[in-house]
This record gives sequence, C-alpha cells and structure tokens, in this order.
Amino acid sequence: MSTVPEASRAAPNEHAVSEAAAGAALNSLAFSATVHCLTGCAIGEVLGMVIGTSMGLTDLQTVALAVSLAFLFGYSLTMIPLLRSGLALAAVLPLAFASDTLSITVMEIVDNLIMLLIPGAMDAGPTRLLFWASLAAALLIAGTVAFPVNRWLISRGKGHAVVHQHHAH
Repeated sequence: MSTVPEASRAAPNEHAVSEAAAGAALNSLAFSATVHCLTGCAIGEVLGMVIGTSMGLTDLQTVALAVSLAFLFGYSLTMIPLLRSGLALAAVLPLAFASDTLSITVMEIVDNLIMLLIPGAMDAGPTRLLFWASLAAALLIAGTVAFPVNRWLISRGKGHAVVHQHHAH
C-alpha cells in the first residue's frame, strides 16, 4: 500500500487534464483566428485574382493587387467589430496591425506562391476550373500553414489574443 496521500496521487492527473484543456482551448482560439484571418485574405485574394486575370494584368501585378486587397479586407474584418464596440480608430489600427500582420503575411506568401507554381493557374482565368481549384487549394494550404503561426502568437499573448481582450467593450 502506498504511503502517498490520495490527494497527492490525484494531482498529476488533474494537472494533465488541465493542461489538455488549456491546449484544446488554445487550439480552438488559434483555429478561430486562422479562419477569421483566412476569410479576409480569401475575400481580397479572390477579388484580386479575378480582377487581375480578367483585366490581363501580369502575374506580378495580379499578385500585388490580390495581396493589397487581402490585407485591406483582413484588417477590415478585425477593425469593424472593434469600431462598433466603441473603440476609436486610433486605438483600433494598431490592434488590427498587431493581430493580423504576421498571419496575413504567411497566408499571402503561401497562397500566391502556390498559384504561381501551379502550371497554368494564373493564365486560366476565372472562367476555368483550374483557376478556382488552384485558388481554393492555395487558400486551404495557406490556412493550414498559418494555424501554427496563430497558435504560437496567441500562446504568447500576441496576435488575435490582443484583439480578443477588446471584444468585450
């Protein structure tokens, strides 16, 4: 029979359960942040790719347009609820930049690189399945790559963790 009190033997299991719960909560928040960021990126990316390829812009011009719109929509989706909660634009801008910049950057690098690497994807244009399938795959892969980035940021009190503190206003 063990001489260790029952409460002492239970503590490591309780600690493991609380660590697992904290990890699950962190994963959930990181997933939510990634989907949120991916939504803004996808809106801008799709618009930029459709406009750029429809207008016959070069690949570089199309990517530049898509990236610009992805950042615009990504930041906007973060800023709108904060502005509606009563925060001033001067307070909201740095929050949006701090919470989204790294995630959007990672997503944009990955999804545009994939679009450029898939043969014919950029030339296919919005009337072809190759264009849409490539863009969908690129965005899904970009989100997958951004998830650990968002998880890492949130675990350190950065990224979307900064914005979530202000949603209660």
